[in-house]
Amino acid sequence: MKDFLRLSRTAFGAFFAARPPAEVLLEACGSAHHWGRELQRLGHTVALLHPRAVARYRASNKTDRADAKALLEAARNADRKRVPVKSLEQQAVGALHRLLQGYLHTRTARINAVRGHLREFGCVIPVGAQHVLPRAYAALDQDAVPALLRPALHTALEDIAALEAKAEAIRAELTRLAAQMPDAQLLLTVPGIGVLTATALVAFVGDPGRFRSGRHFAAYLGLTPREHSTGQVRRLGPISKQGNTYVRMLLIHGARSALRAGTVTQYPDDLRTWARAVAGRKGHNVAAVALANKLARVCWRVWREQRPFERREAR
Repeated sequence: MKDFLRLSRTAFGAFFAARPPAEVLLEACGSAHHWGRELQRLGHTVALLHPRAVARYRASNKTDRADAKALLEAARNADRKRVPVKSLEQQAVGALHRLLQGYLHTRTARINAVRGHLREFGCVIPVGAQHVLPRAYAALDQDAVPALLRPALHTALEDIAALEAKAEAIRAELTRLAAQMPDAQLLLTVPGIGVLTATALVAFVGDPGRFRSGRHFAAYLGLTPREHSTGQVRRLGPISKQGNTYVRMLLIHGARSALRAGTVTQYPDDLRTWARAVAGRKGHNVAAVALANKLARVCWRVWREQRPFERREAR
């Protein structure tokens, strides 16, 4: 580490263009995938390491020199899996999902604010986003809301409508893209997997072949139990919640959808029947997470073998 060299963003590409092909270690943070593609184009081999894996090897404060040493130590550990460099299409689809998530979070904040302000004046809006706009506009026409507050609330309601329109436009774009993505079409054959989950898996996971089994894939998504064992004593707790929280949320929501009573009656396959039996013994939430774990494993198998899901009738 004696020859420590700091490069500006403009000098970074020129520096590696003048060097023979080599392995380049990068932390998988902002713009790492862009530079990974650029370095691969120049003939270099790129190894992206997860920031959490690198941080465990940082012995002191966070500096560029300490980060470089930690990268080298993490790369020597064969158990530290590399993060695959994403393609332009994968990054674009992932950006659409993040924009959609941001719009929905902002919309939820606006809805909660409007509902809370109106409640102060005795105007209670039922739970559910679909009730907010019509009930809020009806409340503003009444004398219960002071005239001083009405313009600001009208602006907030316009923001909610605009955010919903933006979110719907992104959903429509993801639906269009899913029709052009063979992997997404395969994943859509799995029960409980919709357009959002299928495109998110393609964008954020990339290559299913980097996982040895469906269980490793479910563990990567944080859907396996957290273990705290020693000797002959094995303790399994709640799910680990590691990995991508957004993809895990979509899988659990998809499992909840597949667990609906009408869906199970209409499509009585063995997967849904098993999940309903778990729900009867341990409750709906536990069954939803257990089914999400199963769906992750099924998605890995369907995706890796490039074979559509085959529904088996419940016995």
